[in-house]
Amino acid sequence: MDAAPQFDRPARSAHAYVTLVTNPDYVTGAVALLRSLRWTQTQADLVVMVTPGLDEPDLAPLLPFEPRIARCERLPTCEAFNARHERGRLHGAAPFTKGGKPVFHTPLDNFVKLRLWQLADYDSVVFIDADAIVLKTCDKLFGYPSFCAAPNVYESLGDFHRLNSGVFTAIPDPETFADMIQRLDQPDVFWRRTDQTFLETYFPDWHGLPVFYNMLQYVWFNMPELWCWGDIHVLHYQYEKPWQADHPKAEKLAPLIELWRSFYTGNGIPERIADLPNPLEPSNQKI
Repeated sequence: MDAAPQFDRPARSAHAYVTLVTNPDYVTGAVALLRSLRWTQTQADLVVMVTPGLDEPDLAPLLPFEPRIARCERLPTCEAFNARHERGRLHGAAPFTKGGKPVFHTPLDNFVKLRLWQLADYDSVVFIDADAIVLKTCDKLFGYPSFCAAPNVYESLGDFHRLNSGVFTAIPDPETFADMIQRLDQPDVFWRRTDQTFLETYFPDWHGLPVFYNMLQYVWFNMPELWCWGDIHVLHYQYEKPWQADHPKAEKLAPLIELWRSFYTGNGIPERIADLPNPLEPSNQKI
C-alpha cells in the first residue's frame, strides 16, 4: 500500500505553503523561497516535501526557516510509465524548444506534487516550485477553491489556455489523490509536460489566477509590457535557474538573478519591490 508523506513534527496552522525538493540543487532554490515566504510574514506553515536520496545534512540549509519536513516516496507508478517519463525519453519525445532545462531536472519527480492531496493536516495548501520567490503575500489564496493556477504565459497571449504548475492551490483529500493515481497511470499514457499536463487534464475547468501569481522570468524579455513589479506576487525562474553559473540567458535576466541572490543570501533585499525598475524603463534598456 502506498504510504502518505511522513512529517517531522505536528502542524501549527490549518494552511501551508508547500514546495518540493528532489535533489541538492532544489535545496538551494528552496532556501531563497523559504526566506521570501518568511519575509512576507505569513503565519501559515511552510512545508518541504522531500523525495528519497536527500539526507539530513542536505536539508540543513533549510532549518533556519523552520519548515515542516515531509518525507515522500515517489508515486507507485508502473515500470512502463516510469520508462516513458524518464528524462532522456521524455525530452526526446517532447523536447523543450523555448529554453533549457538543467541537467539536475528529473521529470518523473514532478509527479510527487500530487501528494499535496494527501496532506490531510491542512484545510488548504498553496504549492510553489522551489525555483521561485514570493514578493507579496499570497495568503488570500488559502481561501480559493481547488484547483487554481496561473496561465503558462511567457512568450505570447496564445499561452493563456495552458496552465503552469509552478503555483497552484489545492484542498487536500485522500480520495482525490487515490483517483488521481488511478487516472495517472493508464496503459500507454504519456504526459508530455508531466504533472502540468496531467493537472490540466484532471481539472479541465481549472480556475485561472492572474499571471502575477506565477510570473515567469521569460516575460522580462519576451513580453516586457506585461511586467509590473508592484503587482508580482510570485516570480518563477522557469527553465534556467538563477543559481546556475553563466547560463545562456544570464545576461538578459541579470536583474532577476540579482534579486534572487538577495533572497538566497539574505543580503540586499530591496525595501520596496514595487520601486524596482521595470524592463522598459531607461535604466533597463540595455537588458
